[in-house]
Amino acid sequence: MLTRWNHDWTASTRWTFAGKSPDAAGVRLPHDPVISLERDPNGSPSTGYFPGGTWQYEKTFEAPEEWRDKRVSAFFEGVYRSATVFVNGDFVAGRPYGYSEFAAELDPFLNYGAENSIRVEARSHDDSRWYSGAGIYRHVWLHVADLVDIPFDGVSVAISEFEADTVMATVETEVRNATHSLQTPRVSHEIIGPDGQVAAVSSAPVSLRPGETGTCRQRILITDPQQWDLDAPNLYECRTRLSLETGEETDPDATVCFGIRTLSLDSAHGLRLNGNTVNLRGACVHHDNGPLGAATIDRADERRVELLKQAGFNAIRSAHQPMSRAMLDACDRIGMLVMDEAFDSWTWAKSSYDYALHFPDWWRADLESMVRKDRNHPSVVMYSIGNEIPDVASPAGSIRAREMAEVVRSKDPTRYVVNCTQPMLAIPRLADMLKDMVTSPQQEAAQDGSVNDLISSWREMLEPVLTSEHVGEVLEESLAVLDVAGYNYTESRYELDGEKYPHRVIVGSETSHDGTATNWSTVERLPHLIGDFCWTGWDYLGESGVGRVQYATGDDDFGDPLGITGPYPWVLAHAGDIDITGHRRPASYFREIVFGLRSEPYIAVLRADKRDATIAYQGSWSFNDVLPSWHWPGFEGQTVTVEVYSAADEVELLVNGESLGRQPCGWSNGFTAKFDAEFSPGELVAISYTDGTEVARSALWSPSGDVHLRLSADRPAIRADDTDLAYVEIELADSAGTVFTGVDRQVSVTVDGPGMLQGFGSADPTSLESFTGYQRSTFDGRALAIIRPTGPGQIVITAQADDCEQTSVTVEAVSSEE
Repeated sequence: MLTRWNHDWTASTRWTFAGKSPDAAGVRLPHDPVISLERDPNGSPSTGYFPGGTWQYEKTFEAPEEWRDKRVSAFFEGVYRSATVFVNGDFVAGRPYGYSEFAAELDPFLNYGAENSIRVEARSHDDSRWYSGAGIYRHVWLHVADLVDIPFDGVSVAISEFEADTVMATVETEVRNATHSLQTPRVSHEIIGPDGQVAAVSSAPVSLRPGETGTCRQRILITDPQQWDLDAPNLYECRTRLSLETGEETDPDATVCFGIRTLSLDSAHGLRLNGNTVNLRGACVHHDNGPLGAATIDRADERRVELLKQAGFNAIRSAHQPMSRAMLDACDRIGMLVMDEAFDSWTWAKSSYDYALHFPDWWRADLESMVRKDRNHPSVVMYSIGNEIPDVASPAGSIRAREMAEVVRSKDPTRYVVNCTQPMLAIPRLADMLKDMVTSPQQEAAQDGSVNDLISSWREMLEPVLTSEHVGEVLEESLAVLDVAGYNYTESRYELDGEKYPHRVIVGSETSHDGTATNWSTVERLPHLIGDFCWTGWDYLGESGVGRVQYATGDDDFGDPLGITGPYPWVLAHAGDIDITGHRRPASYFREIVFGLRSEPYIAVLRADKRDATIAYQGSWSFNDVLPSWHWPGFEGQTVTVEVYSAADEVELLVNGESLGRQPCGWSNGFTAKFDAEFSPGELVAISYTDGTEVARSALWSPSGDVHLRLSADRPAIRADDTDLAYVEIELADSAGTVFTGVDRQVSVTVDGPGMLQGFGSADPTSLESFTGYQRSTFDGRALAIIRPTGPGQIVITAQADDCEQTSVTVEAVSSEE
């Protein structure tokens, strides 16, 4: 029996021997206690100025007498971090890494026929370079199994011997015998096709000595296979049953999904999926879910995958920790490729108390845990063993990279191994050169008025260093042990290393906005370069302001010493193609055009009040400070700057029917045409032309009349369980639905019926408002309320704001049985 164990927990700050903390409160997992804390202006921009802390979770439960002859365990998908688990006061299990799954065997500590308690402690203190959240932020499962059983994740399916009309599936099943006698259970498999019909069956006995865990391996022929592909993500199920010699069946929950697809990789053809070359249109994503904090509720991750695919991405890189099961499942169902990443640090720490403290003792177990989780997911094509690891340039680091790659291959030989390297962080000699060049950015900025110019000059100075022979030689060994060499911000070596190392396959594992167009054209031109992963696909908490455009005010505070992160109250990175509410930003449409997936021109207007402002900082992760809006109250009759993105040769701009002429666009002009236009409410139209012929057009309209609150739910019905959410978009709009981007108001929400407000936020990167409050100011006319069901029935979400009529929307929460 496998049961989600998310209910009836309490959370509090850590107790002392004097007794429990008085702040203990009931919570429902997954839960992130940090997102509700008050931010600290003197805290770290890395974590969004959210503080750390120590938390305790408790739950009481009955252990019925019938459990006495069972195996009882709790399975944790993620506890951040340095988790310790106690049952009835006794230590049961622990896991230092906050992103690894682990099991706690409960049965030796249980009081059968009585009440029991489980306590989980979690700690978060200066151990992350981004917002990590804390607590039991992913699902917990209770596994009650017979003494002869299949462990959690004990079934794996590998596909081989592909023919046009048949494939061979090798199903490996771990079986444990905790009895004191020889057992010979029968392992039966039923393969269910994408159409819901039985595609194949197989059965075999496996004999096990007392206390032994063995593997039953069965080869199963599947006829007329339906391939898993990006546009046709066909999934099969393998339903496994374990029958004892007595005829009793056990482990009815041992079911896994898998896909039938082929992968191949070489420097001449790149990455091929089912025989077809795929250029990875990749997005790096952090694990937080914006207004939810780190809480991994399945629908949140599913929605992110849906919206990223709609925006033109076909691949996701988890940055920089193992991806959640919920997101992997969504990638399987929706058709998205995955680079799943294990670690952000090995032995060299990047934060005072990060994973480097535990890496030497735990890396193997944590890496194996990730592979065990991923091995049945057809979406996963690569395992990343690290991100910008300083160790890799040394012989010891190369040895460790080889060891890690071989551990991955021993557990899953069907996928590829990558390491996402950055020479500036990996080679001490280069880091020393950077220190010499960077003394005090603020002092330099005071001289020339621009930290942005200084950062640009660093890049120019470092370019000959990054392309030097020294870099290639020092990284050669550690990159040679991989299947794919990941290059972070090292685009200048793509062609150079393709010539010097003709068998090397490279992926742009992390790149910035300022290289969007050139990077993608290079991917299309070089067969050994298999894709580009932008930083970042979805905006996130922490690394505050790395994507900001900061304007000179005369008293500038540039945050960290390099001026990269922003000062308080910056809370978001503000670097995503999609903001934390799921709304696409202009950078997303620009990228879609560069990918060749959008023919319509896209109109974006520089914020009218910033047109003549001096930019003090605009880094590599910053897109232009533009908005798809023709609503600039107070600026009537004034000149505004309009940008139009298009792959066409030319773009024409019309304001209320009057043409402002044509400007060149397309590749040779950075896919951007710029116009100076006098703002006059009405209609703004962009028309794109190729060879003098109109290709497509798009328009923006000014809102008019009264401001209305408009509420829209992402779906009319949701599941009434721990995995689902309703996303309710709140907009300030006119009667035609056009958003008043230039008028923001504070909105209050109430939730009636079997639901609760799980999060409430906007895309405002500097907001001081809480994500857990019932009031929120809109940003550019929008906000987002996230509703979690507490049972079946109708949930009514009501919003009100000054000078607006109260508005409601209804969502039906449907029981799982229905």
